[in-house]
Amino acid sequence: MQFKRLKKGDMVKVITGREKGKTGKVLKVINDKDQVVVEKLNIVKRHKKPDQKGKGGIVEKEAPINISNVMFLCNKCDEGVRVGYKLLEDGAKTRVCKKCNDILDT
Repeated sequence: MQFKRLKKGDMVKVITGREKGKTGKVLKVINDKDQVVVEKLNIVKRHKKPDQKGKGGIVEKEAPINISNVMFLCNKCDEGVRVGYKLLEDGAKTRVCKKCNDILDT
C-alpha cells in the first residue's frame, strides 16, 4: 500500500487507460485498495433488481480507478503534477506542487 497524496474533492487527471486525458473531481478515496472514484469518469453499467424503494433496470455509476493511474491537477500549472510535502513556519504540514512549488492545500 502506497502513501496517499490525494483527498476527496481534489481535481485529478487520468494518465492511462480508457479515460486517458480526462479530468474530474475525486468523490471517494479507497485507502485499503489504492483506488479513487472520480466524478463522471470510468462509468460502468450495473443491473439492479427492483425493490420497494424504486424500479429496477440498468444503472450507470462510477467505478474505482487505481491511484497510480491518476495525477493531481495543479491550478497554477494546469496539468498533472506530482505532490510533495512542506513544513510551514507555524509547524503545519501542507501539500505542494513539485513543478511550481505552489501550496495546494488552502
